[in-house]
Amino acid sequence: MNLGCFSLSLTVKDLQKSKEFYEALGFTIFHGDENQGWLILKNGSCNLGLFQGMFEKNILTFNPGWTQDAQNMEDYDDIRAIQKALIAKGIDAGKIIESESGPASCSIEDPDGNQILLDQHR
Repeated sequence: MNLGCFSLSLTVKDLQKSKEFYEALGFTIFHGDENQGWLILKNGSCNLGLFQGMFEKNILTFNPGWTQDAQNMEDYDDIRAIQKALIAKGIDAGKIIESESGPASCSIEDPDGNQILLDQHR
């Protein structure tokens, strides 16, 4: 199962302070909108999302159909196929995605309660 681009989405208390901290570690802004309270930073192939006031816990995020540089992949596992495979393995993947194609998402939790977002943008 190819889950696509991986990033860690961190909930932060102060976006500016967090941005400065991760920039000091060598991360650069890749995408986002500080006025909306979110940024995506990169360091090599590592993607890190900073989100202020959007969710309570940190989230592991996968974007089916994207490379680590948020470029479209030619061959990828669609989110609907991924969700069906998860359900077949006994994993609660939330409400069934009803659309036949295009953007969609679902969330799962690992055995320790860590949230995993599968978010397809294409």
